[in-house]
Amino acid sequence: GILDSLKIMKRFENQVAIVTGAGRGIGEAIASRLAAEGAKIAVVSRTEANSQKTADALNASAPDTARPYAVDVADFDAVQKTGAQILADFGRADVLVNNAGITRDTLTMRMTSEDWDLVIDTNLKGAFNFTRAVLRTMVKQRSGRIINIGSVSGLLGLAGQANYAASKAGLAGLTKTLARELAGRGITANVIAPGFIETDMTASLSDAIKEGALAQIPQNRMGAGADIAAAVAFLASAEAAYITGQVLAVDGGMSM
Repeated sequence: GILDSLKIMKRFENQVAIVTGAGRGIGEAIASRLAAEGAKIAVVSRTEANSQKTADALNASAPDTARPYAVDVADFDAVQKTGAQILADFGRADVLVNNAGITRDTLTMRMTSEDWDLVIDTNLKGAFNFTRAVLRTMVKQRSGRIINIGSVSGLLGLAGQANYAASKAGLAGLTKTLARELAGRGITANVIAPGFIETDMTASLSDAIKEGALAQIPQNRMGAGADIAAAVAFLASAEAAYITGQVLAVDGGMSM
């Protein structure tokens, strides 16, 4: 298949990629794909068990590829510490994928202040926190790729997701600003907005919601983590050097 032909492509050899929310789902798929193309991976997850599990799997395929880090991305100080540790361990940071995300879905009328804060702090502030942790290093290197994982929800708005949609739409503004600030330094910043992807997060949705979603997708099917990982690998590569400040929807046509 496609991945076999890519085995010969080692676009990320001698590069270090930090992937948040890499314990499972889309983040795990992204980490695997970048590792398959030669990157060393800082596997970041909220829990030690999840970060360890992904790192072990990557190291089983290629020894000495990955290291696990457990941190809550919403905690600015903890993230600065973890970022410093990653830079101490690997010596550089070439690709940052801010993928960590949570949902607390409910209609706005019922949404609590806590539901709002948890989602904004993890999905939006978390991306800022990790970006701050590696930015000086990337600027010094005069090279880097920042890829923020948004959502079709941030483009369209989805009922019951005021907090999630706002957090993901917010990533677009953050990313475009970073793209402008860093354009002269060889650093690009882009958003990938997944549609409905088969993960633990979407598996918990009711059949009715899934059917409703499929009806809105021209391709009439859900995507896979590998679809998002392929887009990340492209934007992280040297081939995408002239692409910055963009929001790329990988959603089977749902948001067009």
